[in-house]
Amino acid sequence: MLYPLYIDPGTGSMLFSIVIGAAATLYFLARALIIKMKVFFSGGRAAALAGIAHPCVIYSEGRQYWNLFKPVLDEFEKRRTELLFLTSAEDDPVFETGYLFIKAEFIGEGNKAFAHLNMLQAEVVLMTTPGLHVYQLKRSKMVKHYAHVLHAPSDATMYRLFGIDYFDSILLSGDYQAKDIRTLEKLRDLPEKQLVTVGCPYLDVYAEKMKQIPKDEKHPFTVLVAPSWGASALLSRYGAKLLDPLVKTGWHIIIRPNPQSKKSESAMLEALAEKYKDARNLVWDYERENIYSLVKADIMISDFSGIIYDYTFLCDKPVMYVKQGMDMSVYDADDLGENAVDELWQFKTLGEIGIELKEEFFETIGDVIKNASDNADLKAARKKAKETAWQHQGEAGKRIADFMIAKGDQ
Repeated sequence: MLYPLYIDPGTGSMLFSIVIGAAATLYFLARALIIKMKVFFSGGRAAALAGIAHPCVIYSEGRQYWNLFKPVLDEFEKRRTELLFLTSAEDDPVFETGYLFIKAEFIGEGNKAFAHLNMLQAEVVLMTTPGLHVYQLKRSKMVKHYAHVLHAPSDATMYRLFGIDYFDSILLSGDYQAKDIRTLEKLRDLPEKQLVTVGCPYLDVYAEKMKQIPKDEKHPFTVLVAPSWGASALLSRYGAKLLDPLVKTGWHIIIRPNPQSKKSESAMLEALAEKYKDARNLVWDYERENIYSLVKADIMISDFSGIIYDYTFLCDKPVMYVKQGMDMSVYDADDLGENAVDELWQFKTLGEIGIELKEEFFETIGDVIKNASDNADLKAARKKAKETAWQHQGEAGKRIADFMIAKGDQ
């Protein structure tokens, strides 16, 4: 009897790396031979062809990161400085911009994109994709500098294991993120990366966009439920136990699942959508940008999702959070030690800016929300958190462009 061939993920990753390594070796040998032949037949005039092809390159996993990279692209365009923008989204908004100095190229998804990136030629490459040189995405021998820009104003150690270990530099949203990165470098005997605080580009974009959204002073009281994803997240863990009493309040309820939930927990979301299909005061938000739901909401209920800080920093309104344990073993932060995890900025700050919603109070959640006062202490804590985690507000695009151009000229 014939059995289908099965390759486990670890073996698959190893085999892919071998294939890519062999392909890269052949590519560079062939390239070197071609250059030598051109140099020989041109009497040395073609020697310049051996140089780096692109001074500055950005790679984007998909259109969900458009608002993160747009301020940087705008700055390059403004300076009339060329940049290569590689994207894994065939419908990336970059193709509709009409940029003159930004060359955009769709390179496919998954292994196809990694194969392209693994043989890239550039002075500096910027990406928000973690896991460089851990799995399929390898460091190209023809790239001098890899920079990672954080895609949230939260702890840099909340990536999956080894998420940022093999970058040359990390661009931070706030100075506070540097401490734990340095600790991990020492624990793992890694060379020190260049750490530069540039701000948060997508928050800069959202702040400007929200100024253009008309205010609706007569809207119904609105509760936004915006969880993270996974077994420890709000919808996965509680589901109807939380949503039933919320719907009964009669208030307007917006549920905005984490984008990853649609990929990893579609069955759970479909079951909840079916259960509440007749609830006229409950809507689901799957829009690419979260700002329209943020503007409508009078209060947010979440867990450990980074959207808490989007809402806090952009709207300055109260947040309620349900505290539950997380499996930290898959995150870089776990290597900091048990007590250090408790001291992570985003978890410690959540207790200062938010109001804890305990499971035993779900049934009376209407009264709990009514009595949740937005006092002066909460407002002061939100202001402090914003100043700490979102530095250089409105300047991120300029600062990132400054950094990349300086690296490209070295």
